[in-house]
Amino acid sequence: MDRRRFLTGTTAAVLVLPLAPASATQEAMAEAIRKVVGTATPTEGRVKLDVPPLVENGSTVPLTVTVESPMSEADHVKAIHVFNEKNPQPNVFSARLGPRNGKAVVGTRVKLGDSQRIIAIAETSDGRFWSGGADVIVTLAACLEESP
Repeated sequence: MDRRRFLTGTTAAVLVLPLAPASATQEAMAEAIRKVVGTATPTEGRVKLDVPPLVENGSTVPLTVTVESPMSEADHVKAIHVFNEKNPQPNVFSARLGPRNGKAVVGTRVKLGDSQRIIAIAETSDGRFWSGGADVIVTLAACLEESP
C-alpha cells in the first residue's frame, strides 16, 4: 500500500466517524463524579464557581472555586474536585485541603473544548459532599484531540 492510498483511506474513515452525543459526554462526567462521591449524593450549595459565562478563547479560562466553610479542625473542606462534560477528560482537577488552609478557595486556568457545564464538588471533613455549577459559552474551542 502506498502513502497516498493510506492517507485517502484514513481521511475517509475519520470523516465517517460520528461525534460523541451529548448524553455520552454527560455520562462520562457522571461516572467521574461517581468515582469521587461513591454512593453519596452531593447537596447543592456552599460551592461557588467564579468563571466567565462567555469566553472568546477556551485555551485559558480563569476558574476560581470557593466553598463556604469555617476551615476549623472539626469542620473543614478536605477536597475540591472540578468536572466538565465535554472535554476529553471529565475530571479537570482535584485539590486536597485542610484546616491550615484558612479558606477553601482554589484558583486556576482550565482549557475548555466547547461550551459546557462545569461542576465543582467539595468534600467536607464530616464526609458530606456539596456541589455548585456554572455554564460557560466558548466561542473558540481549545481541547480538540488531534491525531499525530
